[in-house]
Amino acid sequence: MPRVIGIDVPGNKRLVISLTYIFGLGKTLSGRVIEKLGLDPNMLAQNLTEEEISKLNAILQSDFIVEGDLRRERQNNIKRLTAIGCYRGHRHRLGLPVRGQRTRCNARTRKGKKKTVAGKKKAT
Repeated sequence: MPRVIGIDVPGNKRLVISLTYIFGLGKTLSGRVIEKLGLDPNMLAQNLTEEEISKLNAILQSDFIVEGDLRRERQNNIKRLTAIGCYRGHRHRLGLPVRGQRTRCNARTRKGKKKTVAGKKKAT
């Protein structure tokens, strides 16, 4: 199980897929990174040499914002929105959908203690 920028990526999967275990890297971005390094995307991650892992670490740290830095940046963006009191920040503070989704029949993903939702009344 190779360790890339502090994350254990699964060694028994293809390199393209195993790099997606890093927060901030999807399939497309992992494909670009592999292409930039000139590696085979279909090789297993456990077949990486120490030199290839160090090159991978260098590219991910210099060219991309991943893992802790990305999480911190996203959290700071949300804090900024709540601090300036804009609509999106207010929705974040209340734990409601931020991007215009309806709340009448969906939006059950809540933060905090579970609230029961009444079911339909039986017709008599």
